[in-house]
Parts: sequence; C-alpha cells; structure tokens
Amino acid sequence: MRVLALDIGEVRVGIAVSDPGARVASPVCVLPAAEVLAHAASFRRVLEDWEPEVLLCGRPLTMAGEAGPQAQRIVEQARSIARACGLPLEFADERLSSAEAKRILKEQGLSERAMRGKVDMVAASLFLQSWLDARQS
Repeated sequence: MRVLALDIGEVRVGIAVSDPGARVASPVCVLPAAEVLAHAASFRRVLEDWEPEVLLCGRPLTMAGEAGPQAQRIVEQARSIARACGLPLEFADERLSSAEAKRILKEQGLSERAMRGKVDMVAASLFLQSWLDARQS
C-alpha cells in the first residue's frame, strides 16, 4: 500500500511518499498550494508517477494536542484534494515536523534560503514515517 503524504501550507504543499510496502517514507517534491488545490497537471503527474492508495495529510495540532488555528482550513482542503483524487484520506499529527525538518536540513549545511523549498517535503516525510511506524507496531 503506497501512501502519499501532503504537508499543506498556505503557499506550498510538501509531498512525500512511502514505498509500496508502506515501511519507508521519502520526500518527493514541493508544489505551489494553488496547483495542488486545483488538481493541476503538476499534481496529477505526481499521482500518476506514484499511484498512491491512501492520502495522508498533516493536521496542525497545538502542543496540548488540540486542533490548531489552521486545522479547519487544512482539513477542508485535504478533504477536497482527496475527493478530487478519489483516495481515502487519513490525518497525521504534524506537530514539530517543520522544526525537525529545518534542523535536519541545517545539519546538512543548507542555508535558510536553500532550505525554503525543501522544508515542506521533508516535514511531510517525517510525519509520514511516524504514521507508518505507528501502524507497524
């Protein structure tokens, strides 16, 4: 079962994917949010290339585990994307995934400017990996 993960932001959407056995997450790309929401050719190409069976979207939660201020917008956008793709939708806790992604990229020597387009896809791969790991145990 291949899972496609989306880290939906206001400007960009980070995309990550699992291997067919749903064990390992890998970052794929970052697309403009408008293209993903409009189901544009660039996003359809990602779907065709990876052929996911499940769509996993990060849900922003507060540190107390409650829905964050962006949660409702993200949930609505995720449902719209899932409907357009015809895929079942799951949600994952994305708390701290962007901060962890920045830390990883900084350790690799990337500047703030260089990491701008990469943080979202790395964050998506981090919460996807956590979700996959939780399903294995």
